[in-house]
Amino acid sequence: MTRYARIKALSARAVRPTHFALSALMLALTGCASIPDSSNDVQPPPMVTTVGSKDQPQAIARSEGPLSPVPGIEPMVARSTLPATARAIVEDPREAVGPMEDPLSGQTMVLGDANAREDLWGRVRTGFGMPTLDSDLVREHERWYASRPDYVKRMTERGSRYLFHVVEELQRRKMPTELALLPFIESAFNPQAMSSARASGMWQFMPLTGKDYALKQNMFRDDRRDVLASTRAALDYLGRLNKMFNGDWQLSLAAYNWGEGNVKRAIARNERAGLPTDYESLNMPAETRHYVPKFQAVKNIVSAPQDFGLSLPPLENHPYFVSVPIRRDMDVAVAARLAGLGLEEFKALNPQMNKPVILAAGTPQVLLPYDNADGFVRRLADHRGPLASWTAWTAPSTMRTADVARLTGMAEETLRDINRIPPKMLVKAGSTLLVLRSEHRVQDVPEHIADNAHMALAPDVPPLRKVAIKARKGDTVLALAKRYRVTAAQIAQWNRIDDGTRFKKAQSLVIWQPVKEAGASRREMASVGKSGGKAGKATTRLAGKAAQRELAAAPRNRTAAVKGTKISPTRLARK
Repeated sequence: MTRYARIKALSARAVRPTHFALSALMLALTGCASIPDSSNDVQPPPMVTTVGSKDQPQAIARSEGPLSPVPGIEPMVARSTLPATARAIVEDPREAVGPMEDPLSGQTMVLGDANAREDLWGRVRTGFGMPTLDSDLVREHERWYASRPDYVKRMTERGSRYLFHVVEELQRRKMPTELALLPFIESAFNPQAMSSARASGMWQFMPLTGKDYALKQNMFRDDRRDVLASTRAALDYLGRLNKMFNGDWQLSLAAYNWGEGNVKRAIARNERAGLPTDYESLNMPAETRHYVPKFQAVKNIVSAPQDFGLSLPPLENHPYFVSVPIRRDMDVAVAARLAGLGLEEFKALNPQMNKPVILAAGTPQVLLPYDNADGFVRRLADHRGPLASWTAWTAPSTMRTADVARLTGMAEETLRDINRIPPKMLVKAGSTLLVLRSEHRVQDVPEHIADNAHMALAPDVPPLRKVAIKARKGDTVLALAKRYRVTAAQIAQWNRIDDGTRFKKAQSLVIWQPVKEAGASRREMASVGKSGGKAGKATTRLAGKAAQRELAAAPRNRTAAVKGTKISPTRLARK
């Protein structure tokens, strides 16, 4: 039985009234899959589909140098760590997913076997619509790829998971199908790729540009890595650039790599100098100068791989995966197990997840291999017990992680590890943390938290007081620093003086000290007054905004402190 025959049978069973448990859970077709690359031996990655648009004018910055993998998602805490009350919660699995549909059309997808047997590479070739670039740089990149057949094979096998859906979307938009090859240049079709400039995903969106194109980035997910969402955004952006540069695709691609503002300025410079304004005539950085020739080289190889001594893996004209609408929060590990996938393979198909839980309110769907959908539905119908062991918790006030752990019933080490909280940091009020579910926290995370969750930290240092002191006769900055256990640089900056200053008797100065040391400071100043002449009245007050302004000039590496604790104005904001 072919894949499409199985899909037809799956759809037919979904509407039988005698199979209600299955029909209520049927999945939706869409596309994506990939595995992160950690070296030259790149593992096969994903494929793409796009939905919606947001026409915003922002350039996508690019960086030179090799791509590095995105940091891994935190490991799951073993289910055995769940409280017995949480493990005892029973959920109805029939409510966890929605009906099956095509992500592009919203309709049930049933493809004929004849279409499935078509060669997708042929479909890509027939949709080529860009002018050919012929230059020495194109030849250079052709030779580079031709000399690395293993790399080309891995890259194309990875891209094979996404090409069908990218081509579908390009043809729906009436855009040239060679644009489906652009992720070969951007990321080698790795949706978890991250550049040194923080560009991320298969299409390499910078953070700000991603936000301009509605790619959500928060503690739970990064849609720049979402195959469907990032493809939608990339094609929106490319379409806007093509209009901006009057249908010139070479200039549009240059702008995608370098930014439209830079390309416009380069064109204006050539116009002022009476020079041509085509792609090859512009003065551009080396990366952008090579960008379109590299793209053309890949296009030439796809057009006639035999001319370069290469072969491309056969691609069937059908989707690699299906999309499953998610209606309940679900652990990543649970979803992977129900789908019959390894954890890493599941994460490769759903690279946007930042945490070990899928939030239904923020992640409307997960992607599964085409042949795993039926098994996922059946296993989910038979599942008993909780689907999610994690949930979100919002800090009501600024507190230490030990206090958070006590309130949420977690080990402090586990709490800090799963939320990536460094030692000696406070969790600020309003921060959202990932915590274990309990009998008191069984509800799914609401949409406003799933979409807007953030975490803010502050150094855990003692609060400070401003202390007025008077110098003894002959005192120096260094002498005062030793006496009050701060640094000479701090005293100098707090008082806007040179660190070599020698003071007159009873000269007024200020220092900042931890609140817990205030009593000791007053006692010491009293003794100073007795031994060094008339001492002024010591005054203290809690630091506020004025204190912050006075401390703003303090060195960033404030290391001196009472009993080894750093003196930092950061804490003052909380007082």
